[in-house]
Amino acid sequence: MTKTIISCAITGSIHTPSMSPYLPFAPEDIARQAIDAAHAGATVLHLHARDPDTGRPSADPAHYAAFLPQIAAECDAVINLTTGGSAIMTLEERLAAPLRFAPEMCSLNMGTMNFALYPMADKPRDWRFDWEEPFLRNSDDLVFKNTPRDIEGVLTKMGQERGAQFEFECYDISHLYMLRHFVDRGLVTAPLFIQFVFGVLGGMGPDHDTLDHMVALADKLFGDSYTFSVLAAGRWQIPMAEHSIRLGGHVRVGLEDSLMIARGELATSNAQQVDKVRGLIEAAGRPIATPDEARALLGLKGAAETKI
Repeated sequence: MTKTIISCAITGSIHTPSMSPYLPFAPEDIARQAIDAAHAGATVLHLHARDPDTGRPSADPAHYAAFLPQIAAECDAVINLTTGGSAIMTLEERLAAPLRFAPEMCSLNMGTMNFALYPMADKPRDWRFDWEEPFLRNSDDLVFKNTPRDIEGVLTKMGQERGAQFEFECYDISHLYMLRHFVDRGLVTAPLFIQFVFGVLGGMGPDHDTLDHMVALADKLFGDSYTFSVLAAGRWQIPMAEHSIRLGGHVRVGLEDSLMIARGELATSNAQQVDKVRGLIEAAGRPIATPDEARALLGLKGAAETKI
């Protein structure tokens, strides 16, 4: 039986500090929450940076440098750096930290898409920082840009030149066909790690039938050369993770994807979400992959080959 990889997305670029006091944005908090998530059973840590003074998503390599060494020193989880950053960043900004640190793994969104967050601005709250509400409300005109040229550049610079493997983030059916296109061009080689993303307005809705279809389509396009994981935004995080477990897939949790641990209850840490999904996996009789087992399964170059 294939062991289950738990990915944990620690802070992301979607939620804002006013939404939860537990969302980490200071480097010491990102580091501690990431390390605690790894000790709770997270195999892969999916990492973004934030400006420690404002909580705003950041592409500055110096902000990454403030927490990456501590994480690498205190746990052996796979460090996976975003190349998605934030939809308001340029590709050059999004790649600045991955290019500097040459991680084992990077995320890669497989297409350009609407990325609408504005419904989150409608809930009454006291805004902690002045950028938060305009950022959310203006997302009704926000497009996350990742053209074929952009994708080729990331695959070349991070994959071929720096040896990273990818968490291929697929928000729609078309993204699987785009991934197949790059396999056919020889820029992507097995093993593939596909992250099905549900619940972002502009992408797939969080439906079990849609996940079933995505798995069937990936089977058709990639055969036995891929493994899949599932993440879902908000209240669908755990229900979609449970369905992935039933299908034999991997799972992703974390405060990037959902701020909650139960209906109406904020998660107090990333580790709390890891604990919850780990219990579901173990209850299903499936073992959890260690970081080194994940490295072997995903064909990673190893932590020693990074610049962290």
